[in-house]
Amino acid sequence: MEIRVLRYFLAIAREGSITNAANFLHVTQPTLSRQIHDLEEELGQKLFTRSSRSMALTAEDMILRKRAEEIVSMVDKTEAEFSYMENDIGGDIYIGGGETEAIKLVAQIAKDLRDTYPNIHYHLYSGNSEDVTERLDKGLLDFGILIQPANITKYDYIHIPAKDTWGVIMRKDSPLAAKDYICKKDLLDVPLICSRQAIYQERSRNEFADWFGEDFDKLDIVTTFNLIYNAAIMVEAGIGYAVTIDKITNTSEDSSLCFRPLKPRLDSGLDIVWKKYQVFSSAAEIFLERLRQDFTNINNP
Repeated sequence: MEIRVLRYFLAIAREGSITNAANFLHVTQPTLSRQIHDLEEELGQKLFTRSSRSMALTAEDMILRKRAEEIVSMVDKTEAEFSYMENDIGGDIYIGGGETEAIKLVAQIAKDLRDTYPNIHYHLYSGNSEDVTERLDKGLLDFGILIQPANITKYDYIHIPAKDTWGVIMRKDSPLAAKDYICKKDLLDVPLICSRQAIYQERSRNEFADWFGEDFDKLDIVTTFNLIYNAAIMVEAGIGYAVTIDKITNTSEDSSLCFRPLKPRLDSGLDIVWKKYQVFSSAAEIFLERLRQDFTNINNP
C-alpha cells in the first residue's frame, strides 16, 4: 500500500468523485481509477459506492479513511522534520489540548520563539484528554495539554502554572443567574449540559463527580459535549445549563450568557505532556526547553 495511493483515496473521499479528485491531484481520470481499483483488489473490498456522478465511502471503509489520514499526517510530519535538519532551526510543532485559558501561556512562548526562529510553525488540535492522548501515542502530536486529574504515568510532563475554575454557563435571564455561585442542590432539578469527559471519566479521577458526591447519578444530563462552543449554543437556545470551566466562552456584558462558579470552589490544574523517550525535531526540542525555562521560573520565582 503506497502513500501516494492513500493520498488518491483521501482525495476521492473528500472531493466526492473521480473527476473532481483528478482535477485536484492533476492526474488523469483513467490513472486515478486504475490506482483505486488496484487498492480495492489489494484490500479485497470495494471502497466506494458509485453512481453516475459521485462516489461515496462505504460504511465499512470509513475506518480506512481514518487510518489513511493518520498515516499521511505522520509521513508529512516526518518529511517536514527532516527537511529542516540541515537548515536553519525550524519545522512543525503539533500541540493538542482541550479548551482552557491556560493556552495563553503556551501561546506567549510560541510567539516569543517564532520571533527568534521564524521558520517554526504550529499546528493545534482541539479535543478532550482521550482524543489528545490517542494522538500523542500514535505520534501525531508532539505535546498535549491535559486537565487534571489525568493519567500521565506513561508521559513526561511539566505543570502549567495556571488553574481552571469550574462553574456553570447559563442564560442571563435564567433563575440561577441571580445567584453568585452554584451549589450542589441547585443542579439537582435543572437540565444539564456536561462534557463527556466529566461524565464518563473513571470515578477515581473524576473531580466533578467527586465534588457532587453520592447524588451524581441523579443529575438530569440532557446533552453531552466535547468542546464548549456548540454547548454554549445549546445553552443560548434554552436547552440547559452547561457545567464547564471559566473563561472559554463569551460571558461578557454584551453576551446573553453568564458564568457562576461552583461552591465549594472546584479548580483543576493542568499539565503539558509528551511521550517518554520522545525523539523531538529541533523545533520541538527548543520549544520544550523554553517551556521548562519559563514555567519553572514562574513556579519558583
